[in-house]
Amino acid sequence: MQINLKRMITESRNPASAEIDTLSTLDVLSVINQEDKKVPLAVEAAIPQIAQVVDAVVNAFAKGGRLIYSGAGTSGRLGILDASECPPTYGTPASQVVGIIAGGHKAILQAVENAEDNAEMGAQDLKDIDFNEKDVLVGIAASGRTPYVLGAMAYAKSVGATVAAISCNPGSAMSQSADIAIELVVGPEVVTGSSRMKAGTAQKLALNMITTGSMIRSGKVYGNLMVDVEATNAKLVQRQVNIVVEATDCTPEMAEQALNACQRHCKTAILMVLSGLSANEASVLLNKNNGFIRQTLQGMNI
Repeated sequence: MQINLKRMITESRNPASAEIDTLSTLDVLSVINQEDKKVPLAVEAAIPQIAQVVDAVVNAFAKGGRLIYSGAGTSGRLGILDASECPPTYGTPASQVVGIIAGGHKAILQAVENAEDNAEMGAQDLKDIDFNEKDVLVGIAASGRTPYVLGAMAYAKSVGATVAAISCNPGSAMSQSADIAIELVVGPEVVTGSSRMKAGTAQKLALNMITTGSMIRSGKVYGNLMVDVEATNAKLVQRQVNIVVEATDCTPEMAEQALNACQRHCKTAILMVLSGLSANEASVLLNKNNGFIRQTLQGMNI
């Protein structure tokens, strides 16, 4: 199968780095840095589409659905990275945001040849996790034409799910197949075709926005504090205390006392300190307000 790579912006040669092999180390890095500065601008241009994905994910979460990433190579690894950081940061179950990569677990650490060319496996990997119409699929591929991802997207559409695509070439097959197309056009790479660079950075920024935006809109953030953080290590135990102190202006001792009384659930501890409620009372009120601290406080006129 022949692929016309020359038509892809991500595969074109960059004139800014045409003689990069003749430069000093300092100048090589300066060229890379200058090109990297273009990435946030490309992401900025796609914010309206990213916002559509966030709204779709928030709606899916509210109905018991999941956010699923499908990708190959660098794109697949970025999806797995983003998904794996949600449980410790926002206290989500591991099943709520899931990253799937062509070639399976082995491909996280090393390349698995030809895995990305298997469209049927893209669909099968979704079937294996019981992907359904409540879920949102985000296909990720810099090229916008990876068969594995296109196979996953086609299956997701066939079951009635919302399907988004993140790519770095405008008008790609993935964009045309998606309900929401996020096109991060960062231009040619410093090293021709090395899409782990600008394209990968742009994808990471977009993924950060999708999950962070979704968690904020789902009540996982109060102010700018991650109030559902789990205390899984010493640093995070202290972070919980700091979060309660910042949110309530109480003393560290009061924060620790409230956290201990509610099995170290930050949201509950914050509401306890601000309202004077017991752990059980605060927990019940939070549940009635779907875990939104601000909404709970407004209902109490605090």
